[in-house]
Amino acid sequence: MALIDTRDVLAFPAGDNSSDTLIKSVHYNLTTLKHWNYTYYSNDTFSNGSRCYLLFERYTPYLLQNGTFRNSTSCYSPISPMGTRSIVGIVYACIFAFSIVLTLINLRKHGRLFLPTEKRFKAVGRRWQWYWMLAVATFAIISSITDVDVDRYYLPELPIVLANFFWFLMLPATMAAVWESVRHWGSWQERQMVDPNPFLLRQDDRRGKVEFYIPLVFYFFFWLNFFMVIPRSWSPIEKQRSPSQAALIAKPSATDIRFKLAAFFLLCSWLTVVYSLRHSIKYYKPQNRGLFNRFFGFIRYTPSKFMLTLPLSLGMVAYAIGCSFDFSISPLNLEVDLGTMYGWGWGSVTLILAVHEIGGFFDPNEDRELIRQRRIRGAEIDQEMGITKKPHWWSRLHGDNRELGVHERIARNVSEVGGGQATTRGIESNIEMGNMPASRTLSESHGERPGRGELDAVRLAANLLFPANNGIPSSERRDGFRDNPNRGRSPGDATAGASSQPNHRSNSSSTQASGATLGAQPQQIRSMLDV
Repeated sequence: MALIDTRDVLAFPAGDNSSDTLIKSVHYNLTTLKHWNYTYYSNDTFSNGSRCYLLFERYTPYLLQNGTFRNSTSCYSPISPMGTRSIVGIVYACIFAFSIVLTLINLRKHGRLFLPTEKRFKAVGRRWQWYWMLAVATFAIISSITDVDVDRYYLPELPIVLANFFWFLMLPATMAAVWESVRHWGSWQERQMVDPNPFLLRQDDRRGKVEFYIPLVFYFFFWLNFFMVIPRSWSPIEKQRSPSQAALIAKPSATDIRFKLAAFFLLCSWLTVVYSLRHSIKYYKPQNRGLFNRFFGFIRYTPSKFMLTLPLSLGMVAYAIGCSFDFSISPLNLEVDLGTMYGWGWGSVTLILAVHEIGGFFDPNEDRELIRQRRIRGAEIDQEMGITKKPHWWSRLHGDNRELGVHERIARNVSEVGGGQATTRGIESNIEMGNMPASRTLSESHGERPGRGELDAVRLAANLLFPANNGIPSSERRDGFRDNPNRGRSPGDATAGASSQPNHRSNSSSTQASGATLGAQPQQIRSMLDV
């Protein structure tokens, strides 16, 4: 940049005649130059206010009679070698490109869902921090790469504007990433508190109202900072082609009231972040009494990553405030000290992203952590109630592991509910064969066979379940079930047997009931409504 340290208007050197001038061993038509209002500057350039051409060797142009320069090179061309600013910018661009990879890994880790979505705690809330970090890294990469052309351009123009444009975008985006990390930490503390008891905290109290309005306050200052810096005329920043031009045009524009107000709004955003952290600690952590105890409690319950990101973000805000008052340390200055610019303006942002990336790798996924906490609470409750659960492999070894088809599942459900001829047959068989688990176990344990009283109890249960058998004489019921009780008997035997029973139905009614019951077709079950 030594070539543009001085930029004074020079008189055209004398040539062969009054209409000729000799510059760098090249003759130019002086009449044509004056007709098109070209001026000769001490940095070896021709300029008429709209066009500028280089005059030194290797880039020497030739002037035609119509005022056109042939083989010309614009003054705003990247012809200079890469300097310190370019090299440091490339290093930072690589660092931020690598941070994008780490941010995407953390976004996938913390953004995945393992529990049903809750209306009160949305999944996007835990992802906003990583979205803003991706935006910060993108802005930083564009600004860093553009710094290469700031070094290589012979005269400053668009590159210095683009580099600072994206740097000023990077500041509120970094503050938004810090804000979202602090806000979501408070939301995570609330979620852990209300998970055992959803009605523990009210939503219409002072705490809920503060948590509703405080994001609006932060983003209000965020957008004020944006509108104070971004939508403005950046052309005066390019006017640094000489020290006098930089002092008269660029410096007043870089330190005007809009940059000062933008830095003040950025400070208000940082104060909002601190207040949000204090609010979360107050309501979701144990309370402390006294001024000193509250202060030490605030320090104690603040996560380690916030103990680093909050001072770093404050340093970033302090540098932005300093730039709005002192042009010598501002990145808008072409001759700024690179150590100050990259150390405060870029180093703080890089460290903030690094802290969040490292913290993201150590912090667990919130859904999985909540599942683990629920499992611990369940184990504690089981222990208090004296319940011991068998491991998962127990059911695999002792249970029926065969997968059932759709028809088999329906049949099993029907058999459990009851219905159908198969179910009736199964119940009848169990009762008639004396399948009474308690009685059989008791009798078998003593080595005895069921007695007469137990058989009578079983038959009585059969009569209650199947009232159609009431028409069979008691003598036949004691001898066992017969498909055709009249086979092998004479009508007189049946009549005699019926007449010998006291308090029994008449012979005709008994015979008719038995015949109608035993001769009827079995009931056909067509639907579950028939059961």
